[in-house]
Amino acid sequence: MRFDVVTLFPEMFAAVTDCGITRRALERGLWQLESWNPRDRTENVHRTVDDRPFGGGPGMVMQAGPLERTVDAAKAAREEKGLDGRVIYLSPQGQPLTHARVMELAAGSGAILLCGRYEGVDERLIERCVDEELSLGDFVLSGGEVAALALIDACVRQLPGALNDAGSAVEDSFVDGLLDCPHYTRPEVYEGMPVPEVLLSGHHENIRRWRLKQSLLRTRERRPELFAKWLAQHAHSLSREETQLLREIEADSNE
Repeated sequence: MRFDVVTLFPEMFAAVTDCGITRRALERGLWQLESWNPRDRTENVHRTVDDRPFGGGPGMVMQAGPLERTVDAAKAAREEKGLDGRVIYLSPQGQPLTHARVMELAAGSGAILLCGRYEGVDERLIERCVDEELSLGDFVLSGGEVAALALIDACVRQLPGALNDAGSAVEDSFVDGLLDCPHYTRPEVYEGMPVPEVLLSGHHENIRRWRLKQSLLRTRERRPELFAKWLAQHAHSLSREETQLLREIEADSNE
């Protein structure tokens, strides 16, 4: 898997090439990263990549020309390696990035990630070059780099061999449509707060059941819309255990 990032700030991507899981995965050859700076493909001595918006208004808009030439260069480099040239623009106007989309991307050959700055990019560039727009949520960042970093990190950790414990990714929040259960480590008592007794019991079946119940409860309380979606998807396929746990949670909430 390879990501080609179109960005004015390639140094920001040291966060994934120099740190943690993504660095180790990069060293193992599980993925690749190439940065492409639009300033390298400008046509004036000032290396201009932005200008004032037509119609007036605050801020500046990234010009289509330097961006398209940069995207074309990234596509050509990927084509030489037989890789897909899909272009993803990180934008607050895009579709929300979900676990399901991350898994789809992680199963592919990567993509070209376009990181906007200022007030955004010329709409004509989006119409001509962008295949998909993705967003981290309903808020605005200073640029697309942080969103691109999040996307890369989320995808890389799904690659076989990226995590020291392959089970970690399987038990993440959203994998099965629910939030993860709470976790604890030493000491057994911290500031008067003990670890739940069941986790100290050594009874693996009871621990598994407790974790599932906590996952259901936490999703119900913190993300009711996610819980409702999970219930709708599993309405006709709930296990006997899940049905019983849901009844227990409902009973507890009515006490």
